[in-house]
Amino acid sequence: MATWVLSECGLKPLPSLFPRPRTGAISCNKPSKVRFLNPNKGMVDLKSKKRSFFPCSGIKDRNWELRVSVPLRVGTIEGDEEGRERINGVNEKELPEFDPGAPPPFNLADIRAAIPKHCWVKDPWKSMSYVVRDVVVVLGLAAAAAYLNHWLVWPLYWAAQGTMFWGLFVLGHDCGHGSFSNNPKLNSVVGHLLHSSILVPYNGWRISHRTHHQNHGHVENDESWHPLPEKIYRSLDIATRILRFTVPFPMLAYPFYLWSRSPGKTGSHFHPDSDLFLPNERKDVITSTVCWIAMAALLVGLGFAMGPLQLLKLYLVPYWIFVMWLDLVTYLHHHGHEDKLPWYRGQEWSYLRGGLTTLDRDYGWINNIHHDIGTHVIHHLFPQIPHYNLIDATEAAKPVLGKYYREPKKSSPLPFHLIGDLIRSLKKDHFVSDTGEVIYYQTDPNISGSSTSI
Repeated sequence: MATWVLSECGLKPLPSLFPRPRTGAISCNKPSKVRFLNPNKGMVDLKSKKRSFFPCSGIKDRNWELRVSVPLRVGTIEGDEEGRERINGVNEKELPEFDPGAPPPFNLADIRAAIPKHCWVKDPWKSMSYVVRDVVVVLGLAAAAAYLNHWLVWPLYWAAQGTMFWGLFVLGHDCGHGSFSNNPKLNSVVGHLLHSSILVPYNGWRISHRTHHQNHGHVENDESWHPLPEKIYRSLDIATRILRFTVPFPMLAYPFYLWSRSPGKTGSHFHPDSDLFLPNERKDVITSTVCWIAMAALLVGLGFAMGPLQLLKLYLVPYWIFVMWLDLVTYLHHHGHEDKLPWYRGQEWSYLRGGLTTLDRDYGWINNIHHDIGTHVIHHLFPQIPHYNLIDATEAAKPVLGKYYREPKKSSPLPFHLIGDLIRSLKKDHFVSDTGEVIYYQTDPNISGSSTSI
Protein backbone atom coordinates (compact mmCIF):
# COMPACT_ATOMS: atom_id res chain seq x y z
CA MET A 1 0.00 0.00 0.00
CA ALA A 2 2.84 2.38 0.81
CA THR A 3 4.25 1.84 -2.69
CA TRP A 4 0.85 2.65 -4.19
CA VAL A 5 0.56 5.81 -2.10
CA LEU A 6 3.98 7.03 -3.15
CA SER A 7 3.36 6.22 -6.80
CA GLU A 8 0.40 8.60 -6.66
CA CYS A 9 2.75 11.51 -6.06
CA GLY A 10 4.65 10.87 -9.27
CA LEU A 11 7.79 9.41 -7.66
CA LYS A 12 9.32 6.02 -8.28
CA PRO A 13 9.16 3.93 -5.12
CA LEU A 14 12.52 3.39 -3.47
CA PRO A 15 13.36 -0.28 -2.96
CA SER A 16 14.23 -0.96 0.64
CA LEU A 17 17.89 -0.94 1.57
CA PHE A 18 16.93 -3.22 4.46
CA PRO A 19 14.58 -6.22 4.54
CA ARG A 20 11.13 -4.70 4.36
CA PRO A 21 9.15 -5.26 7.58
CA ARG A 22 5.95 -7.21 7.22
CA THR A 23 2.90 -5.13 7.78
CA GLY A 24 1.26 -5.04 11.15
CA ALA A 25 -1.93 -3.57 9.73
CA ILE A 26 -5.32 -5.17 10.14
CA SER A 27 -6.21 -7.69 7.46
CA CYS A 28 -9.67 -7.69 5.98
CA ASN A 29 -9.55 -11.42 5.32
CA LYS A 30 -9.08 -12.75 8.82
CA PRO A 31 -9.46 -11.41 12.32
CA SER A 32 -6.39 -9.80 13.83
CA LYS A 33 -5.06 -10.53 17.25
CA VAL A 34 -5.43 -7.37 19.30
CA ARG A 35 -2.75 -6.54 21.80
CA PHE A 36 -2.67 -3.51 24.04
CA LEU A 37 0.80 -2.41 25.02
CA ASN A 38 1.42 0.09 27.75
CA PRO A 39 4.97 1.45 28.17
CA ASN A 40 4.52 1.66 31.93
CA LYS A 41 2.45 -1.45 32.65
CA GLY A 42 3.64 -3.89 30.00
CA MET A 43 1.27 -6.10 28.01
CA VAL A 44 -2.35 -6.45 29.04
CA ASP A 45 -3.86 -9.85 28.37
CA LEU A 46 -7.21 -9.44 26.67
CA LYS A 47 -7.90 -13.07 25.79
CA SER A 48 -11.02 -12.96 27.85
CA LYS A 49 -12.30 -9.91 26.03
CA LYS A 50 -12.82 -10.50 22.36
CA ARG A 51 -12.94 -7.54 20.07
CA SER A 52 -14.02 -7.73 16.48
CA PHE A 53 -13.23 -5.22 13.80
CA PHE A 54 -15.85 -4.33 11.28
CA PRO A 55 -15.07 -5.28 7.66
CA CYS A 56 -13.34 -2.98 5.23
CA SER A 57 -16.09 -3.12 2.65
CA GLY A 58 -19.09 -0.87 2.55
CA ILE A 59 -17.39 1.96 4.43
CA LYS A 60 -19.09 4.87 2.72
CA ASP A 61 -22.38 4.46 4.57
CA ARG A 62 -20.93 3.71 7.98
CA ASN A 63 -20.79 6.08 10.92
CA TRP A 64 -17.06 5.92 11.47
CA GLU A 65 -16.97 8.55 14.19
CA LEU A 66 -18.96 6.35 16.52
CA ARG A 67 -17.11 3.17 15.65
CA VAL A 68 -13.62 4.60 15.99
CA SER A 69 -13.67 6.98 18.91
CA VAL A 70 -16.33 5.76 21.39
CA PRO A 71 -18.32 2.49 21.34
CA LEU A 72 -22.09 2.72 21.42
CA ARG A 73 -23.54 2.88 24.92
CA VAL A 74 -26.37 0.66 26.05
CA GLY A 75 -28.68 1.00 29.00
CA THR A 76 -27.90 -0.26 32.46
CA ILE A 77 -28.25 -3.97 33.00
CA GLU A 78 -31.15 -5.03 35.17
CA GLY A 79 -29.98 -6.21 38.54
CA ASP A 80 -26.84 -4.13 38.60
CA GLU A 81 -26.92 -2.75 42.12
CA GLU A 82 -24.84 0.31 41.32
CA GLY A 83 -26.64 0.93 38.05
CA ARG A 84 -23.36 1.45 36.27
CA GLU A 85 -23.42 1.89 32.52
CA ARG A 86 -21.82 -0.79 30.45
CA ILE A 87 -20.26 -0.46 27.02
CA ASN A 88 -20.90 -3.35 24.67
CA GLY A 89 -21.51 -5.50 27.77
CA VAL A 90 -18.20 -4.59 29.44
CA ASN A 91 -17.91 -2.42 32.52
CA GLU A 92 -16.29 0.92 31.71
CA LYS A 93 -13.78 0.53 34.53
CA GLU A 94 -12.65 -2.77 33.05
CA LEU A 95 -11.89 -1.31 29.61
CA PRO A 96 -8.18 -0.84 28.87
CA GLU A 97 -6.88 2.65 28.33
CA PHE A 98 -6.36 3.74 24.74
CA ASP A 99 -3.04 2.39 23.53
CA PRO A 100 -1.49 4.35 20.63
CA GLY A 101 0.66 1.31 19.79
CA ALA A 102 -2.30 -1.00 19.19
CA PRO A 103 -3.30 -1.76 15.58
CA PRO A 104 -6.05 0.65 14.50
CA PRO A 105 -9.55 -0.61 13.61
CA PHE A 106 -9.35 0.96 10.14
CA ASN A 107 -7.03 0.83 7.16
CA LEU A 108 -5.51 3.29 4.73
CA ALA A 109 -8.35 2.84 2.24
CA ASP A 110 -10.88 3.84 4.90
CA ILE A 111 -9.08 7.14 5.48
CA ARG A 112 -8.71 7.78 1.77
CA ALA A 113 -12.42 7.15 1.17
CA ALA A 114 -13.33 9.82 3.74
CA ILE A 115 -11.27 12.54 2.03
CA PRO A 116 -13.25 14.61 -0.52
CA LYS A 117 -12.28 14.30 -4.17
CA HIS A 118 -11.29 17.96 -4.52
CA CYS A 119 -8.50 17.46 -1.98
CA TRP A 120 -6.60 15.29 -4.46
CA VAL A 121 -6.66 17.85 -7.28
CA LYS A 122 -3.30 19.49 -8.06
CA ASP A 123 -3.60 22.95 -9.59
CA PRO A 124 -0.22 24.07 -11.03
CA TRP A 125 -1.43 27.66 -11.42
CA LYS A 126 -2.43 27.83 -7.79
CA SER A 127 0.85 26.24 -6.76
CA MET A 128 2.81 28.74 -8.86
CA SER A 129 0.86 31.62 -7.34
CA TYR A 130 2.29 30.68 -3.94
CA VAL A 131 5.79 30.62 -5.43
CA VAL A 132 5.33 34.06 -6.95
CA ARG A 133 3.93 35.39 -3.68
CA ASP A 134 6.81 34.07 -1.60
CA VAL A 135 9.53 35.19 -4.03
CA VAL A 136 8.08 38.71 -4.20
CA VAL A 137 7.99 38.91 -0.41
CA VAL A 138 11.58 37.62 -0.12
CA LEU A 139 12.90 40.18 -2.62
CA GLY A 140 10.82 42.95 -1.04
CA LEU A 141 12.13 42.22 2.44
CA ALA A 142 15.73 42.19 1.22
CA ALA A 143 15.31 45.46 -0.66
CA ALA A 144 13.64 47.17 2.29
CA ALA A 145 16.27 46.01 4.77
CA ALA A 146 19.16 47.08 2.52
CA TYR A 147 17.54 50.48 1.93
CA LEU A 148 16.78 51.21 5.59
CA ASN A 149 20.01 49.63 6.87
CA HIS A 150 19.25 50.37 10.52
CA TRP A 151 20.14 48.26 13.55
CA LEU A 152 16.50 48.25 14.65
CA VAL A 153 15.42 46.85 11.29
CA TRP A 154 17.89 44.00 10.91
CA PRO A 155 16.60 41.68 13.70
CA LEU A 156 13.06 42.04 12.36
CA TYR A 157 14.32 41.34 8.85
CA TRP A 158 16.23 38.24 9.94
CA ALA A 159 13.19 36.74 11.66
CA ALA A 160 10.87 37.53 8.75
CA GLN A 161 13.25 36.51 5.97
CA GLY A 162 14.31 33.30 7.71
CA THR A 163 10.65 32.36 8.01
CA MET A 164 10.13 33.12 4.31
CA PHE A 165 13.11 30.92 3.41
CA TRP A 166 11.35 28.15 5.33
CA GLY A 167 8.21 28.82 3.27
CA LEU A 168 10.26 28.46 0.07
CA PHE A 169 11.55 25.13 1.35
CA VAL A 170 8.01 23.84 1.92
CA LEU A 171 7.04 24.71 -1.67
CA GLY A 172 10.12 22.86 -2.94
CA HIS A 173 9.12 20.02 -0.63
CA ASP A 174 5.77 19.86 -2.45
CA CYS A 175 7.66 19.61 -5.73
CA GLY A 176 9.63 16.69 -4.33
CA HIS A 177 6.43 14.85 -3.43
CA GLY A 178 4.80 15.60 -6.77
CA SER A 179 1.97 17.44 -5.01
CA PHE A 180 2.97 20.71 -6.68
CA SER A 181 1.65 19.56 -10.07
CA ASN A 182 1.23 16.47 -12.22
CA ASN A 183 4.08 17.63 -14.47
CA PRO A 184 7.39 16.05 -13.32
CA LYS A 185 9.46 18.54 -15.32
CA LEU A 186 7.72 21.53 -13.76
CA ASN A 187 8.18 19.98 -10.32
CA SER A 188 11.87 19.41 -10.97
CA VAL A 189 12.60 22.89 -12.33
CA VAL A 190 10.71 24.73 -9.58
CA GLY A 191 12.09 22.41 -6.91
CA HIS A 192 15.68 22.97 -8.02
CA LEU A 193 15.26 26.76 -8.17
CA LEU A 194 13.64 27.00 -4.75
CA HIS A 195 15.85 24.56 -2.90
CA SER A 196 19.12 25.61 -4.50
CA SER A 197 18.38 29.22 -3.50
CA ILE A 198 18.46 28.14 0.17
CA LEU A 199 21.39 25.71 -0.21
CA VAL A 200 19.42 22.46 -0.25
CA PRO A 201 20.41 19.76 -2.80
CA TYR A 202 16.96 19.15 -4.25
CA ASN A 203 17.23 15.59 -5.57
CA GLY A 204 19.51 14.41 -2.79
CA TRP A 205 17.01 15.65 -0.23
CA ARG A 206 13.98 14.48 -2.26
CA ILE A 207 15.19 10.88 -2.36
CA SER A 208 16.10 10.69 1.33
CA HIS A 209 12.81 12.36 2.27
CA ARG A 210 10.98 9.76 0.24
CA THR A 211 12.76 7.12 2.31
CA HIS A 212 11.52 8.92 5.42
CA HIS A 213 7.91 8.75 4.25
CA GLN A 214 8.18 5.12 3.18
CA ASN A 215 9.53 4.11 6.58
CA HIS A 216 8.05 6.66 8.98
CA GLY A 217 7.88 5.37 12.54
CA HIS A 218 10.39 2.56 11.91
CA VAL A 219 13.34 2.64 14.32
CA GLU A 220 16.05 1.47 11.92
CA ASN A 221 14.67 2.35 8.48
CA ASP A 222 13.31 5.86 9.09
CA GLU A 223 15.56 8.62 7.80
CA SER A 224 15.01 11.86 9.72
CA TRP A 225 14.79 12.40 13.50
CA HIS A 226 14.47 8.67 14.11
CA PRO A 227 15.33 7.46 17.62
CA LEU A 228 18.77 6.12 18.45
CA PRO A 229 18.83 2.49 19.63
CA GLU A 230 20.49 2.28 23.04
CA LYS A 231 23.64 0.60 21.70
CA ILE A 232 24.30 3.46 19.27
CA TYR A 233 23.37 6.02 21.88
CA ARG A 234 25.82 4.58 24.42
CA SER A 235 28.58 4.61 21.79
CA LEU A 236 28.40 8.41 21.53
CA ASP A 237 30.80 10.42 23.64
CA ILE A 238 29.21 12.41 26.45
CA ALA A 239 29.79 15.76 24.74
CA THR A 240 27.92 14.61 21.63
CA ARG A 241 25.03 13.34 23.74
CA ILE A 242 24.75 16.64 25.61
CA LEU A 243 24.90 18.75 22.44
CA ARG A 244 22.35 16.53 20.72
CA PHE A 245 19.77 17.20 23.44
CA THR A 246 20.56 20.77 24.47
CA VAL A 247 18.87 23.78 22.86
CA PRO A 248 19.80 25.39 20.49
CA PHE A 249 22.24 22.83 19.08
CA PRO A 250 19.66 20.32 17.75
CA MET A 251 18.04 23.23 15.90
CA LEU A 252 21.24 23.81 13.92
CA ALA A 253 21.63 20.22 12.74
CA TYR A 254 20.22 20.27 9.20
CA PRO A 255 23.29 21.32 7.17
CA PHE A 256 25.41 18.74 9.02
CA TYR A 257 22.76 16.09 8.40
CA LEU A 258 22.92 16.83 4.67
CA TRP A 259 26.65 16.21 4.69
CA SER A 260 26.89 13.16 6.97
CA ARG A 261 23.38 12.00 8.00
CA SER A 262 22.50 10.82 11.52
CA PRO A 263 24.52 8.72 14.00
CA GLY A 264 24.51 5.09 12.94
CA LYS A 265 24.06 5.95 9.25
CA THR A 266 26.62 6.84 6.60
CA GLY A 267 26.54 8.75 3.33
CA SER A 268 25.96 12.25 2.04
CA HIS A 269 23.11 13.96 0.22
CA PHE A 270 25.67 15.46 -2.16
CA HIS A 271 27.55 12.30 -3.19
CA PRO A 272 26.02 10.19 -6.00
CA ASP A 273 27.62 7.01 -4.65
CA SER A 274 26.10 7.41 -1.18
CA ASP A 275 24.12 4.44 0.08
CA LEU A 276 21.14 6.79 0.18
CA PHE A 277 20.79 6.42 -3.58
CA LEU A 278 20.33 3.77 -6.23
CA PRO A 279 22.62 3.60 -9.27
CA ASN A 280 19.90 4.92 -11.58
CA GLU A 281 19.57 8.04 -9.39
CA ARG A 282 23.19 9.03 -9.87
CA LYS A 283 22.49 11.69 -12.53
CA ASP A 284 19.74 13.26 -10.42
CA VAL A 285 22.07 13.61 -7.46
CA ILE A 286 24.86 15.09 -9.59
CA THR A 287 22.43 17.61 -11.08
CA SER A 288 21.34 18.81 -7.67
CA THR A 289 24.89 18.97 -6.34
CA VAL A 290 25.95 21.07 -9.32
CA CYS A 291 23.03 23.45 -8.69
CA TRP A 292 24.04 23.70 -5.04
CA ILE A 293 27.64 24.51 -6.01
CA ALA A 294 26.40 27.17 -8.47
CA MET A 295 24.38 28.84 -5.70
CA ALA A 296 27.35 28.71 -3.33
CA ALA A 297 29.54 30.31 -6.02
CA LEU A 298 26.93 33.02 -6.56
CA LEU A 299 26.95 33.81 -2.85
CA VAL A 300 30.74 34.07 -2.86
CA GLY A 301 30.52 36.48 -5.80
CA LEU A 302 27.90 38.57 -3.98
CA GLY A 303 30.18 38.63 -0.97
CA PHE A 304 32.91 40.23 -3.08
CA ALA A 305 30.45 42.62 -4.72
CA MET A 306 28.59 43.90 -1.65
CA GLY A 307 31.00 42.96 1.10
CA PRO A 308 30.91 39.97 3.46
CA LEU A 309 29.12 41.89 6.22
CA GLN A 310 26.22 42.83 3.95
CA LEU A 311 26.00 39.24 2.69
CA LEU A 312 25.93 38.05 6.28
CA LYS A 313 23.06 40.39 7.14
CA LEU A 314 21.03 39.84 3.97
CA TYR A 315 21.44 36.09 3.46
CA LEU A 316 23.50 34.11 5.96
CA VAL A 317 21.65 35.07 9.15
CA PRO A 318 18.22 34.41 7.55
CA TYR A 319 19.61 31.11 6.27
CA TRP A 320 20.33 29.96 9.83
CA ILE A 321 16.90 31.13 10.97
CA PHE A 322 15.47 28.94 8.20
CA VAL A 323 17.57 26.00 9.44
CA MET A 324 16.17 26.48 12.93
CA TRP A 325 12.61 26.54 11.58
CA LEU A 326 13.22 23.36 9.58
CA ASP A 327 14.70 21.46 12.52
CA LEU A 328 12.04 22.71 14.96
CA VAL A 329 9.10 21.81 12.74
CA THR A 330 10.37 18.44 11.55
CA TYR A 331 11.34 17.40 15.09
CA LEU A 332 8.03 18.39 16.67
CA HIS A 333 6.05 16.53 14.01
CA HIS A 334 7.50 13.30 15.40
CA HIS A 335 8.26 14.12 19.05
CA GLY A 336 7.10 16.03 22.07
CA HIS A 337 3.52 14.90 22.59
CA GLU A 338 2.31 14.94 26.20
CA ASP A 339 1.68 11.19 25.93
CA LYS A 340 4.32 8.72 24.84
CA LEU A 341 4.10 7.66 21.20
CA PRO A 342 5.37 4.33 19.88
CA TRP A 343 8.10 3.49 17.42
CA TYR A 344 8.10 0.18 15.59
CA ARG A 345 10.30 -2.47 14.11
CA GLY A 346 9.81 -5.99 12.74
CA GLN A 347 6.34 -7.38 12.12
CA GLU A 348 4.60 -4.71 14.19
CA TRP A 349 5.55 -1.94 11.76
CA SER A 350 3.25 -0.96 8.92
CA TYR A 351 2.99 2.13 6.76
CA LEU A 352 -0.29 3.09 8.43
CA ARG A 353 0.81 2.54 12.02
CA GLY A 354 4.05 4.41 11.42
CA GLY A 355 2.19 7.35 9.89
CA LEU A 356 -0.20 7.54 12.83
CA THR A 357 2.67 8.38 15.18
CA THR A 358 3.18 11.75 13.47
CA LEU A 359 1.70 14.90 15.02
CA ASP A 360 -0.18 17.94 13.79
CA ARG A 361 0.96 21.30 15.16
CA ASP A 362 -0.61 24.75 15.19
CA TYR A 363 1.75 27.64 14.39
CA GLY A 364 -0.65 30.57 14.61
CA TRP A 365 0.15 33.24 12.03
CA ILE A 366 2.93 31.07 10.64
CA ASN A 367 0.46 28.44 9.38
CA ASN A 368 -0.20 30.32 6.16
CA ILE A 369 3.40 31.45 5.70
CA HIS A 370 4.74 27.92 5.75
CA HIS A 371 1.81 26.56 3.76
CA ASP A 372 -0.02 24.61 6.49
CA ILE A 373 2.72 22.02 6.83
CA GLY A 374 1.55 21.68 10.44
CA THR A 375 -1.27 19.45 9.15
CA HIS A 376 1.27 16.67 9.13
CA VAL A 377 -0.59 13.41 9.78
CA ILE A 378 -2.55 13.43 6.53
CA HIS A 379 0.49 14.74 4.68
CA HIS A 380 2.51 11.76 5.88
CA LEU A 381 -0.14 9.24 4.92
CA PHE A 382 -0.98 10.87 1.57
CA PRO A 383 1.93 13.10 0.47
CA GLN A 384 0.36 13.60 -2.95
CA ILE A 385 -2.28 15.96 -1.48
CA PRO A 386 -1.39 19.62 -2.25
CA HIS A 387 -0.65 21.75 0.79
CA TYR A 388 -3.66 24.00 0.16
CA ASN A 389 -6.01 21.03 0.58
CA LEU A 390 -4.46 19.50 3.71
CA ILE A 391 -6.79 21.23 6.17
CA ASP A 392 -9.94 20.03 4.39
CA ALA A 393 -8.53 16.53 4.10
CA THR A 394 -7.63 16.44 7.79
CA GLU A 395 -11.07 17.56 8.91
CA ALA A 396 -12.68 14.89 6.76
CA ALA A 397 -10.39 12.16 8.09
CA LYS A 398 -10.73 12.94 11.81
CA PRO A 399 -13.89 10.83 12.37
CA VAL A 400 -12.09 7.82 10.93
CA LEU A 401 -8.86 8.39 12.84
CA GLY A 402 -10.61 8.84 16.19
CA LYS A 403 -8.15 8.80 19.09
CA TYR A 404 -5.30 8.04 16.74
CA TYR A 405 -5.52 11.69 15.74
CA ARG A 406 -4.12 14.03 18.39
CA GLU A 407 -5.67 17.49 18.19
CA PRO A 408 -2.90 20.12 18.26
CA LYS A 409 -2.83 22.71 20.99
CA LYS A 410 -4.21 26.02 19.75
CA SER A 411 -1.44 28.55 19.20
CA SER A 412 -1.31 32.24 19.95
CA PRO A 413 -0.35 34.44 16.95
CA LEU A 414 3.25 33.28 17.36
CA PRO A 415 3.85 29.64 18.41
CA PHE A 416 6.02 30.24 21.47
CA HIS A 417 4.31 27.34 23.26
CA LEU A 418 6.19 24.93 20.99
CA ILE A 419 9.50 25.93 22.58
CA GLY A 420 8.31 24.34 25.82
CA ASP A 421 7.27 21.17 23.97
CA LEU A 422 10.70 21.03 22.34
CA ILE A 423 12.63 21.45 25.59
CA ARG A 424 10.52 18.87 27.45
CA SER A 425 11.03 16.34 24.68
CA LEU A 426 14.78 16.89 24.50
CA LYS A 427 14.96 16.28 28.25
CA LYS A 428 13.29 12.87 28.14
CA ASP A 429 13.34 11.41 24.59
CA HIS A 430 16.90 10.10 24.34
CA PHE A 431 17.02 6.51 23.10
CA VAL A 432 14.95 3.36 22.57
CA SER A 433 15.54 -0.27 23.42
CA ASP A 434 17.68 -2.39 21.10
CA THR A 435 14.99 -5.09 21.25
CA GLY A 436 11.22 -5.19 20.98
CA GLU A 437 8.85 -4.37 18.15
CA VAL A 438 6.65 -1.73 19.82
CA ILE A 439 8.92 0.52 21.84
CA TYR A 440 8.96 3.93 23.46
CA TYR A 441 11.59 6.54 24.21
CA GLN A 442 13.63 6.18 27.37
CA THR A 443 15.50 8.84 29.33
CA ASP A 444 19.18 9.07 30.19
CA PRO A 445 19.29 10.57 33.72
CA ASN A 446 22.81 11.87 33.04
CA ILE A 447 21.38 14.14 30.35
CA SER A 448 18.00 15.02 31.87
CA GLY A 449 19.33 15.61 35.37
CA SER A 450 16.75 13.21 36.81
CA SER A 451 17.55 10.15 38.87
CA THR A 452 15.32 7.69 37.04
CA SER A 453 14.52 6.76 33.46
CA ILE A 454 11.12 7.44 32.04
